[in-house]
Amino acid sequence: MHTWPVQDAKARFSEFLDACLTEGPQMVTRRGAEAAVLVPVQEWRRLQLSAKPSLKQLLLSDQARAELIVPRRGQARRRKVPMPG
Repeated sequence: MHTWPVQDAKARFSEFLDACLTEGPQMVTRRGAEAAVLVPVQEWRRLQLSAKPSLKQLLLSDQARAELIVPRRGQARRRKVPMPG
């Protein structure tokens, strides 16, 4: 994956886009740190389809997330606490 400083990506955007389309994803850096990746739209769509649901989607879902075993009420054993005396 080729790395482009943000200034170069901006100044040579056409070349940056062409590289993405012919060579694949292109990394953009800002002040030397990785900041973003430009990917072809087909790759983006593939990634979107293979992505797992977000935590928000899972929490809002009507589907069960796991089998939850809940003991019947009144079946728990309790410790006997000595009475002060």
